[in-house]
Amino acid sequence: MLRSSLYFLFFIISLPAMTSQENEERLDLPLAQWRLVTDGVMGGVSQGQARLADHEGSACLHMTGEVSTRNNGGFLQVVHELGEADKAALSQFSGIRVRARGNGEEYNVHLRTDRLWFPWQAYRATFTAGPEWHTVRIPFSAFAPYKTSTQLDRRRISRVGVVAIGRDFSADVCIAEIGFYK
Repeated sequence: MLRSSLYFLFFIISLPAMTSQENEERLDLPLAQWRLVTDGVMGGVSQGQARLADHEGSACLHMTGEVSTRNNGGFLQVVHELGEADKAALSQFSGIRVRARGNGEEYNVHLRTDRLWFPWQAYRATFTAGPEWHTVRIPFSAFAPYKTSTQLDRRRISRVGVVAIGRDFSADVCIAEIGFYK
């Protein structure tokens, strides 16, 4: 009995938070479950790091590094693989919400579905991470298909990424919150 109670408690603690801010229901993606991927997986030379940090009193996922287009490269990204419970809930949501600050550069949010075969395929939207904390809401309809002819089916999203991409620059972005909004 104690074992099943502990499993249930662990299950409840590990679920993503469904919260309301300004009367907005949302599904947050826990910051501790993100990982860094660089263009080194395909021969690029971009270098970066991602770590949990505290920035002016806000816990955040802090991605920094140098994006280089040398050697056919050009990206750093932090990614979160969605679990089955998250995927099942996505039909209820309207888009992605990101609370971030950074060095004034443009960053992308990339969505991948379980129907994309090649690693360069995604659905992309851009936001600017300015020096002050701000929240950006990007509706699913704003995501443009990249190197795919299929339209985004939000029920099939399997991965979310925040990406520094496409040009030589210093990446420095802090993400305090990221998830889906209704």
